[in-house]
Amino acid sequence: MKFVTFEKNDGSIRAGFLLDQAHAVDMYEMSGGELPDNLVAFLDNCEVNLKKAALMSPTNKLQGVYPLNEIRLLAPLTFPRSFRDFYAFEKHVKTARENRGLEMIPEWYETPVFYFSNHLAIKGPGEEITKPIGCDWLDYELEIACIIGKEGRNIRAEDADEYIFGYCILNDWSARDLQRKEMKVGLGPAKGKDFATSIGPWIVTKDELEPLKTGKGFELSMKARVNGQLLSVGNMRELFYSFGEMIERASAGVTLYPGEMIGSGTVGTGCILELGQEVHRWLEPGDIVELEIDCLGVLQNSIIEGTEVK
Repeated sequence: MKFVTFEKNDGSIRAGFLLDQAHAVDMYEMSGGELPDNLVAFLDNCEVNLKKAALMSPTNKLQGVYPLNEIRLLAPLTFPRSFRDFYAFEKHVKTARENRGLEMIPEWYETPVFYFSNHLAIKGPGEEITKPIGCDWLDYELEIACIIGKEGRNIRAEDADEYIFGYCILNDWSARDLQRKEMKVGLGPAKGKDFATSIGPWIVTKDELEPLKTGKGFELSMKARVNGQLLSVGNMRELFYSFGEMIERASAGVTLYPGEMIGSGTVGTGCILELGQEVHRWLEPGDIVELEIDCLGVLQNSIIEGTEVK
């Protein structure tokens, strides 16, 4: 199933799932209030709610079914409970460091590492991304995210799949010049990341991807375009650390809750920092960025100029 959050013509915001390629179901309306109107509440009782949602057999004539061209898709999780972003693709790490004249750090191979980003600055498909004030080096990052669907602590990597609800595309927008300065202090990234993260257009439940499982990931092509120009091409199968290993690390001594989000980090070639400015300049207002991952859809956002608030 593909789960979405959307705004209806009356301004109400509801969660549901895709009925087909042209219709979405408001699961709260369809179930007469038996299912929640938002995905975080849905995930709090994920196993039971998934069974209820799967048993629904709506038709286009029934209440709660809306044509996609009459609603506005939002971030599927508008307010995830947290957002940890990992650093799990070796090619990206090595190339980005080489471009800065740095060798690979041996500690990276010892354990997956992550940072916390701003889970309250989540953007959805089609939303505008405001270029941060003082940023001249704006960048995209082509990533995949998993959504936690079950509470757990000290989860073993081999058991982690039962805690995953599904996957979606993630764009970890980065103000590289702000990030570079703060990283010199030895703490971060923080301000270079906290202005926006895009996810969507929907969350695909893990069962849909199971036939594509290979190695530590899935056979999923990952691409990024800026203004229609193809810049990034990778594949999720290239993960050095699996999402199971990431979840094991994140849950060590810590309880993970439904509705938390974990990012993979950038796939190889998946950002301008890695590609180099000879391939493409930093992003500017008016640019349109499209991230595409097999089975997960296309996530598009445009850049606008920031205005300083006085």
